[in-house]
Amino acid sequence: MSVEQIYLERQAMRPTARTWALHALLLMVTLATATIAGVLFPFGTIDSMPASDPQSWPELFQFVLTLPSRYLALIADAVYRLVTDSRYLIDGLSFSLSLLFILISHEMGHYVACRLYGVDATLPFFIPTPPMIGPAGTFGAFIKIRSPIPSRRALFDIGLAGPLAGFIVAIPVTFIGLLALQPGLGQGFGIVFNDPLFFRLAARVLRVPLDPYSPINPYYMAAWIGLLVTSLNLMPVGQLDGGHGTFAVFGQRAHKMIGRIVFVTVAVTSVLGFIWHGSPSGFLYTVLLAVMLKVRHPAPEEMEPLGRGRVIIGIITLVVFALSFVPFPITIT
Repeated sequence: MSVEQIYLERQAMRPTARTWALHALLLMVTLATATIAGVLFPFGTIDSMPASDPQSWPELFQFVLTLPSRYLALIADAVYRLVTDSRYLIDGLSFSLSLLFILISHEMGHYVACRLYGVDATLPFFIPTPPMIGPAGTFGAFIKIRSPIPSRRALFDIGLAGPLAGFIVAIPVTFIGLLALQPGLGQGFGIVFNDPLFFRLAARVLRVPLDPYSPINPYYMAAWIGLLVTSLNLMPVGQLDGGHGTFAVFGQRAHKMIGRIVFVTVAVTSVLGFIWHGSPSGFLYTVLLAVMLKVRHPAPEEMEPLGRGRVIIGIITLVVFALSFVPFPITIT
């Protein structure tokens, strides 16, 4: 490759002012939607559940008919409280900033690794969603890789840098959230967020009792979602981060086989989760993994040996997955 070509590629990798503005705007909108979500049930204290369940078809029709107006009224009330009451603003920002810090660290792990290998990639695109529709006010973030992955080691490093960076940042957020837990109120109805293994181990270290009916706090919920995102991304399917790592370690054929096995396992688990825990969340994972299976994973240009150091990192990543993964994230009681 000539010096001129290298220069042109480097220029293409530099974000323009317009690009920075677009990504900053998406980040700010996501901050706003996540802050609103942080004060609404189930993450915050503003009750967003209907006052009563419809008992007949006319009541159900009326319920559906008034849903948009009631939703807008709920969001307006949340915004009003955020603006007029500092307690809500602190809770909302504690949730959104903690969650976005984890997500930013995850995506910047990918981005920095891309830059180190000279791979052209976009800045992180944040995906804002209406609160409660995208439950946390966001569907996360992603970067788009726009040039070929040069080597097996580059694929490995780029794929795993994100979830490892996000997990590292989630550690202090988890500790703050656990220390802020209050004694349970003995409530028997609602949504229970089942704790990942890392929460359970950290609670033992801190000597904090975990009670499924303890009032939630914004740091706990931000860390919980952060670990859920980490475990989901580490599933060895398609072009998820775990899929990149699996392809780099085992090659194309094993990558495809492992992905199918994981998909079937998650599909079965989602049915069990619905039966045992009343939670339909597993079906979303099944749909996502089904889509990922259809996306062809490009092979890196060179398949050189990974080396002992990366094998150790791969083992550490498996431990991170085990610490973050919850087979049944939510129980509805």
